[in-house]
Amino acid sequence: MAVIETDICVIGAGSGGLSVAAGAVQMGAKVVLLEGHLMGGDCLNFGCVPSKALLAAGHKAHATSQAAFGVAGHDPAPDFAAAKDHVRAVIAEIEPVDSQERFEGLGVTVIREFGRFISHSEVQAGDTTIKARRFVVATGSRPFVPPIPGLDRVPYYTNETIFDLRERPDHLIIIGGGPIGMEMAQAHRRLGSRVTVLEGEKAMGKDDPEAAAIVLDALRGEGIEIVEGATASDISGTEGAIKVETKDGATFEGSHLLVAVGRQVNVDNMDLHKAGVAFERGGVTVGADLRSTNKRVYAVGDAAGGAQFTHVAGYHAGVIIRPMLFGLPAKARTDHIPWATYTSPELAQVGLTEAEAKDQHGDKVFVAKAEFSHNDRGIATEQTTGFVKVMVVKGKPVGATIVGPQAGELIGIWSLAIANKLKMSAVANMIAPYPTLGEVNKRAASAYFTPKLFDSPMVKKVVGFVQKLGRP
Repeated sequence: MAVIETDICVIGAGSGGLSVAAGAVQMGAKVVLLEGHLMGGDCLNFGCVPSKALLAAGHKAHATSQAAFGVAGHDPAPDFAAAKDHVRAVIAEIEPVDSQERFEGLGVTVIREFGRFISHSEVQAGDTTIKARRFVVATGSRPFVPPIPGLDRVPYYTNETIFDLRERPDHLIIIGGGPIGMEMAQAHRRLGSRVTVLEGEKAMGKDDPEAAAIVLDALRGEGIEIVEGATASDISGTEGAIKVETKDGATFEGSHLLVAVGRQVNVDNMDLHKAGVAFERGGVTVGADLRSTNKRVYAVGDAAGGAQFTHVAGYHAGVIIRPMLFGLPAKARTDHIPWATYTSPELAQVGLTEAEAKDQHGDKVFVAKAEFSHNDRGIATEQTTGFVKVMVVKGKPVGATIVGPQAGELIGIWSLAIANKLKMSAVANMIAPYPTLGEVNKRAASAYFTPKLFDSPMVKKVVGFVQKLGRP
């Protein structure tokens, strides 16, 4: 059994683990990186990257089919296998950045084995034992497969297998109406499949209801069947003939089945108890400093049990680098973390939703809103559906919701404002190029000041007084 002694042992080569490894080794620490599956983790291979690539193919097909701007639409005749080739090409282009060769070139010792704790200060990976001063659990998550009767007897897909399907589904049934389900629904519909989404509660139920309604209306308008309150109770059939029965007695038949009901954190096979690390199904138990009950062990990203987004894992990596390398305190925040669903229209959120803000702050909340229908660039490009809604308390934004074109890009300014505790005046004072969709953020900020300026008797009184002075 080989033994390696190192400063930091990172378990998992997804977004969080790679960020820690790259940052630490380039600042002089000795780093061992363990990965028993694919470099780049879920995001590169099964999640963010392939899903956005497939959505792009669907967007191209949809745009080609639509008549607009005096240009006639026509049948795009999408080639499903070619669209999957595009997905693989995108992954292949990004892969070198996350590759074993790159990280070994940086000076990281990469071991392609799964890691298990064997003590408070040791991990075993294959035939190697790693002794480290610090460990980082960055093992990510996998699709959660619910115990629906019959599911184990029929062929089904998850986000880990759906991108390998090269033959277009005639009728794709999706169980789960969250972001993954909705993105895959629209991508497959635009590439020629019939799509039915079954959601046990409310589709996009974690999002602002007003914004979610706009997305759901758009998806239904494209011919996607979205059935809410439809809890699957029995599944049967074979490849090409799948039947899903729901608790209310309804039956849905399709050719293929995608299960997209959430994620399960990958911490159950690591023998964390041998390291004195507390954990549960939701992930490793950590404090705001992302340290576990064993002070040697940190957890980042999905493994830390919070929001399951790639950018959160990267953010967590930056937080723990500070104490691990420099001995300085650092804590993770959640109030400034944005997220987006990349349907068309997109839906993005940062901080508190309107309902959450009113629940926490009551009548102190002012909701500033601007519509894309009043944005000149949106009008010029026929992208006028949606809005920006900002929740403001004592002059500072505490949350923002955007539904509409490029919402994922536009939400960044509100994350910046919340992260740096900026006032609404900082965004209102911004000069956006004309005409851009970004002006909608400035208009929302200005909407906060409109009643204070135009509906204020005091303002009018002061203006009247200054005008009576008669000075040029």
